[in-house]
Amino acid sequence: MERLEPVKGLSKVVQWVKDHRYKHDAVTNAPRINAELMIKLLGLSDFVQAVIVGGECEKPKPAPFLYLKALKELEVSATHTFIFKDSASGTRAGVAAGMPVIAVLTRNPEKSLQEARVASIISDYEDQKLWNALEEIDREEAKLKNGGA
Repeated sequence: MERLEPVKGLSKVVQWVKDHRYKHDAVTNAPRINAELMIKLLGLSDFVQAVIVGGECEKPKPAPFLYLKALKELEVSATHTFIFKDSASGTRAGVAAGMPVIAVLTRNPEKSLQEARVASIISDYEDQKLWNALEEIDREEAKLKNGGA
């Protein structure tokens, strides 16, 4: 049996999300049993707040319903979220839901992800483009806490 390996830098991103106390879901077209097994094998069972499964929604990806359901469950708006996706159908679904999508180059050609009009494409979770964007979020958050100064 092949060992499931996380995308490079995943634990660092997970820690960043935890440190910021951001809400988060796993959204997938995989059957629930497969999704929950992968989450467990990656050691993310305590991290993932909920699993939204395509087969349990009106339509699976590339329709936006999974992401719209996640927004409702998390009680957040599309403008205050972002998605990490490595599939063309997932990126298209996130964009259709009005959410910024960060495409991770693990499974699909860059061209198919660009065609989905994603906000950014990264090679993995250690990509400097990602960390520059997360640092910008930190700066903006700090400004808000300091009264916009």
